[in-house]
Amino acid sequence: MSDMKHPHWPHLERRVSRHDVVCWYVRRGHGLRTRLRAPVGTPGFEAEYLAALRGETPSKQKGPAAGTLGWLWERYCDSSAWSALSPATRRQRENIMKHVLEAAREAPLGEMTKQVIVAGRERRQKTPSQANNFLKLMRGLFAWAVEAELVKSNPADGVKAVKTKTIGFRAWEEDDVDKFEQQWPLGTRECLALAVLLYTGLRRGDAARLGRQHIKNGRISVATEKTGTQVTIPLAPELVDAIKAVKLKGLTFVAQENGQPLTKESFGNWFGEACKVAGLKGYNAHGLRKLAAIRLALNGATVPQLNAVFGWKGSKMASYYIEQADRIRLAAGSAGLNKKPETLVSLFEDPFD
Repeated sequence: MSDMKHPHWPHLERRVSRHDVVCWYVRRGHGLRTRLRAPVGTPGFEAEYLAALRGETPSKQKGPAAGTLGWLWERYCDSSAWSALSPATRRQRENIMKHVLEAAREAPLGEMTKQVIVAGRERRQKTPSQANNFLKLMRGLFAWAVEAELVKSNPADGVKAVKTKTIGFRAWEEDDVDKFEQQWPLGTRECLALAVLLYTGLRRGDAARLGRQHIKNGRISVATEKTGTQVTIPLAPELVDAIKAVKLKGLTFVAQENGQPLTKESFGNWFGEACKVAGLKGYNAHGLRKLAAIRLALNGATVPQLNAVFGWKGSKMASYYIEQADRIRLAAGSAGLNKKPETLVSLFEDPFD
């Protein structure tokens, strides 16, 4: 019996959950159902079935049964493929998988079909970024499983991502910076956070951990959290002034009141609230990264220079901001390059030279 893929045994019921996961139960007459946890077709499944017929309580396992989604996830998290992901990506995928496992931890791998992956995407389609991150997670998980010969094929292959119409985070403009600084003047932690973001172009996760340990010889050198790329950024005078104006309690520039570093998420939420107080609802840290790139492009930064500061590779992103700068120049016409050209400080000028 143990090699039957879809057994038809007495008192055995097959049910499909609302998450499209196949579950097997033993039920005599109108009595209570006993869930069978082991993957169908295995000796463990047969043993659980026979125990349920005898009315025995299934023994609790220390971990997910072999051949289940939870079992696969535990092994993936011990793999080199998982270790190669950035800390931020791992945290994101752990949060997604937490909800997946709540519904399908004991789902047999043989039941993880393309239709199941599509159904998971569709449940998240109202939030396209979540749907697409779910797909990235499933593709990565099962691609590793195929290589490790734990499954024969990747059920996420060929599943299309959800199309998005978003243009991304709103880029700040010079007037927005002025408005923020009016609410949060020099000497406040909020003004320091603005300066860190604007004069380094770092993402919020890197900005949250930036500190004295990353500065040497008038330059910032830090390995980015997202890609691990080492970026080197000359220290702008405006950032130096903002750092000196705040009494720091630790190495980290933008920290909690007690000097302890902020997490990426708490830094982003805190800065977002500061934007709201300044009348900039809907603005966030990443929008300042865009303004920093536009400023440098307006100052004539080349593709290699932009890549060096922002940690990009290739020419796609850098060329995009150079094109945006060209549009600003054309739109400005005879009125001038920028209403406040003196504020376009080049990060390539070392203030300590």
